[in-house]
Amino acid sequence: MINPDAPVPLKYFGVTTANMGAYFIDSLRVAMLAVVAVLYCGGVAAQDYPNRPVKLIVPYAAGGAPDVLARLLGQRLGESMGQQFVIENRPGAGGIAASEAVARAPADGYTLLVPDIPQLAINPFLFAKLPYDPVKDFSPVSIIAMTPMFIVVQPSLNVDSLPALIALAKAKPGQLSYGSAGIGSLHHIVMESLKVATGTDILHVPYKGTGQSVPAFIAGDVAVLVSTLAAVEPFVRAGKAKLLAGTPAKRTPRTPDVPAIAEFIPGFNFAGEIGVVAPAGTPAAIVAKLAAEIQKATRHPDVVKRLGDLGAIPVGSTPEAYAESLRGSLEVFAKAVRVSGLKPE
Repeated sequence: MINPDAPVPLKYFGVTTANMGAYFIDSLRVAMLAVVAVLYCGGVAAQDYPNRPVKLIVPYAAGGAPDVLARLLGQRLGESMGQQFVIENRPGAGGIAASEAVARAPADGYTLLVPDIPQLAINPFLFAKLPYDPVKDFSPVSIIAMTPMFIVVQPSLNVDSLPALIALAKAKPGQLSYGSAGIGSLHHIVMESLKVATGTDILHVPYKGTGQSVPAFIAGDVAVLVSTLAAVEPFVRAGKAKLLAGTPAKRTPRTPDVPAIAEFIPGFNFAGEIGVVAPAGTPAAIVAKLAAEIQKATRHPDVVKRLGDLGAIPVGSTPEAYAESLRGSLEVFAKAVRVSGLKPE
């Protein structure tokens, strides 16, 4: 009877003391050949990539900043890579359905997601059963651009600065209202974090995206708005809205006269970030090729000008830099969601 606890003799695997050295050398050769084969196949795939249309899935309706940036990028990539980049809008549910679809797509570089902060760094703390993992299920490709947001007020409030708005909100607790692009949106988190930092009580009115929140603000339904510059700049010029402060840590090149919230509240820094991610497991050579093309696109004079007109700041990062930024964002928004009082659903 064989003792199950006894060590299994090497000869059972065709290995003897005499050929043990040769066996392990052959094993090492097999392992090295496997690695070379994987790298070679990935390289060949990258050389041939793309050989058919590529889908850029945007987790928002047409017209918002991610959609505009995706279309601008898709046009440049199509010209430089010789294949069509098709924009597919899948709005709703905080971008969960769109993000899950890309996470479950084949890891071949032909289905990509154009996310911003909520899909990758806010949803994990708002939903107890998120059907995707922002770190494990995606391969970061490149940050396209940073999209600063601003605190905007009705001119009828007669406030000319953020401190003046805070003073008014404290004098009228619960009487002012602000509009956002929806519960859990970056707009929402920014304003709730500002309320906590300043001890103010301003009523939140969520809308289904910027396409609803901006018209509601212009109609006078809410007194305060959190928005990207592109969505409100025409109204600012027409005197129908007033910019008080920006959400990034520093003033932006497009709005040098508008102070950053951090000038009044040290450490306050919530900049939007729109990028491209691929399903996890996408060959590194394809990810690197895409990243290099996105970097070239974001440096093209026409793209730089268009992004500047939108109030966005071109980035064009490496995959490694995007991954590092994502890790930092997860830490920031874990705290922001917690202090805002939002509970996971």
